[in-house]
Amino acid sequence: MDEQEGTSPVPGERGVTGDLFSPACPTRELLDRIGDRWTSMLVKVLAEAYPGECGFAELRRAAPGISHKMLSQTLRGLTFDGLVHRRVEPAVPPRTWYSLTALGHTLEGPLAQVRAWAEANMPAVREARRRATAE
Repeated sequence: MDEQEGTSPVPGERGVTGDLFSPACPTRELLDRIGDRWTSMLVKVLAEAYPGECGFAELRRAAPGISHKMLSQTLRGLTFDGLVHRRVEPAVPPRTWYSLTALGHTLEGPLAQVRAWAEANMPAVREARRRATAE
């Protein structure tokens, strides 16, 4: 196989792209961010409001089962990565609003494709699981 520029023939070599084994790989960095269920849910909710905003309580209601702490951590990470904008309204108590950035909005398309794949293929996955447990 020909080596592509920017890839490494040695899994885990640092500082190269195209190698999921490398912590420096951009794909791995993204998968670390979006690999949890809460990120996907929150991006979907915020994409539906785009270019508008959602309040913290609204996001919590839209993601059943998420704890206050996990919602805060996920939003903090998405904000840190430039995918979500956070706006604090000076009131008593303060109100916090979240919206997707333009960059965050570009993530909705790929995540929608993953959701579509799941909806189309999860029956087959469940059947495979059923067969595996029956053996």
